[in-house]
Amino acid sequence: MSHLGIADANSADQPTDSDIFLNDVLHGLRHRPRHLPCKYFYDDRGSKLFDAICELDEYYLTRTELGIMERYAPEMAEVIGPGVMLVEYGSGSSIKSRLLLNSLIEPTAYIPVDISEEHLNQTASGLRSAYPDLEVLPVGADFTEPFALPAPSSPYNQIAVYFPGSTIGNFQPEFAEKLLRQIAALCGQGGGLLIGIDLQKKIPSLEAAYNDSEGVTAEFNLNLLHRINTELGADFDTNQFKHLAHYDVEHHRIEISLSSQCDQTVTVNGEQFLFAKNEEICTEYSHKYTIEGFANIAQEAGFELSKAWTDPDAMFGVLHLNVVR
Repeated sequence: MSHLGIADANSADQPTDSDIFLNDVLHGLRHRPRHLPCKYFYDDRGSKLFDAICELDEYYLTRTELGIMERYAPEMAEVIGPGVMLVEYGSGSSIKSRLLLNSLIEPTAYIPVDISEEHLNQTASGLRSAYPDLEVLPVGADFTEPFALPAPSSPYNQIAVYFPGSTIGNFQPEFAEKLLRQIAALCGQGGGLLIGIDLQKKIPSLEAAYNDSEGVTAEFNLNLLHRINTELGADFDTNQFKHLAHYDVEHHRIEISLSSQCDQTVTVNGEQFLFAKNEEICTEYSHKYTIEGFANIAQEAGFELSKAWTDPDAMFGVLHLNVVR
């Protein structure tokens, strides 16, 4: 069943996931400066590598957000209210969502949405075992695009969207606002959004989180090229590309890229792309916010800040936003 602007079932005329992946890759490589969408990081191997990143000492984001959830999940559940259908964007392993589910008051259903279907289905199976009284309805989809929202078997009071992990920071401001508008339409009047945002802080801490000493983030970044080779028949030599990450002070964001280590030619779907030495492919942005600044963006999208929680060092924030229009 569709809800408030969410698309109905796919028609037979729509392109396949592989077609969309190819078109996005070709578009990004033809563009100057070159870029690739970060959503394609998350094939099965990429999802597992990201889980490994979350365990690294330098990567403060996950453990800090987990600490906030461990301390304040009961307060968050009170603010969200009883009888909700919880929709999680980019659910991954759903570790943080378990803390929220443990505190929610008689939730009707849990709908994890993730682009990596294999990883998602494994997670959903584990959640069904852990929460036998909760209806778990996984959706394999790119949440930045329209997708069909399944209908639970029991009625719900309102829709609550959970969007953890500071994933919203991957989007440039205008698209972040567009995505927030889509979420507001999905939630509808009476609904709300619980979202994680990474807060602005000293540059060394930020850059270390994306340049870990074990090289896991570099492997995660390069896995995007492996995936393009495997699924699209490209011939990237991953040994000739290097992971880079630095903080852009002007735009308050980490910029992640893959830098060509020599003059080289790469072929994708029969099309050749010439790379100069040190030419970069941008693979991800990670914007850092203030609570007030993010609340202003959300307000433009139809939300109003109701409450915010942070860790003692104010490194990370979890915000609850109510739909106001």
